[in-house]
Amino acid sequence: MKSVNYVKLFFWLILIVAAVGSGMFVAFLRMDSPVDPSGEPVLFTVKKGSSILYISSSLQNAGLVRSAFAATVLARIRPYSLKAGTYRVSPAMNTDAILRQLHEGRQESVRITIPEGLTITKTARHFDEAGIVSSAEFLEACRNRRILEQFGIPAASAEGFLFPDTYQFHYGVQGDEVVSTMIDNFFRKTMDMENLPDTREKLFEKVILASIVEREYRVAREAPLIASVFANRLKIGMGLQSCSTIEYIITEIQGKPHPTRLLTVDLEIPSDYNTYLWAGLPPGPISNPGKTALSAAFNPPRSKYLYFRLTDPVQGTHVFTSSLDEHVDAGREIYLKKAAGN
Repeated sequence: MKSVNYVKLFFWLILIVAAVGSGMFVAFLRMDSPVDPSGEPVLFTVKKGSSILYISSSLQNAGLVRSAFAATVLARIRPYSLKAGTYRVSPAMNTDAILRQLHEGRQESVRITIPEGLTITKTARHFDEAGIVSSAEFLEACRNRRILEQFGIPAASAEGFLFPDTYQFHYGVQGDEVVSTMIDNFFRKTMDMENLPDTREKLFEKVILASIVEREYRVAREAPLIASVFANRLKIGMGLQSCSTIEYIITEIQGKPHPTRLLTVDLEIPSDYNTYLWAGLPPGPISNPGKTALSAAFNPPRSKYLYFRLTDPVQGTHVFTSSLDEHVDAGREIYLKKAAGN
């Protein structure tokens, strides 16, 4: 009976284990390597509540990793916690780099600038076109009672409180978060403004006024004077007679295209927003004003002006007058200059 050479056996076992281990290591390295070194970045979305296995399989199906099994094992070994969101990843990245990005939550975001003076429907359209959130979801959030009560807005919608600014949102963000962010920005940007109203009801009235000023002024230095005209009219119970409120009725309430010019019949539309029919402020804001209009509404200067008339359509400047006769004379003078080619 021959004796077993345990040393030799142990040596061969070591070789076999090393060979298997090396093979597995090489195979793993290959599975971790990029699918396509020249591949272009794409957007990949991880849905909330998705398992690591599901995410790994989705990555493989999208052609972003070579092996869902290897991705799953790697994610558990690290360990990685893959966060929901939308990411910009590339098949030129190795599996570990992609998983690490999902673990760190480095989501793809989009930058959007909302101009001053838009209504909530026009703002919703901007977000929809940017692919951030649908118009329907945005408008629903603007009318969300919970959000309105949270910020103390005494109205049926967030119209007037969506602060015009440049924002950056992640893809897949919910409408509630977008609207809340914009409203919160409104209160942060106005908290240090001079003569900020001390109650939500007074603030709401000033926002309504600012929303009208926003739609009427084109040159920033004239915004306070326009606010003074409206403030003076409010004091004496005179109608604001703002064409912008009529345009709001036509475009936002009636859903019609923006008119090229207003007709006499338009000034007779039966609506609470018609400032030609009723004195005082309309029921709510007609736009989302920026800081210039808000400051003008909070601090209208003392003046005797009750009227203003556009003098230069290109520059957007106005002439301000204190009486109807002066207003008519100013209109006649503008007409004569135009007729003379000046």
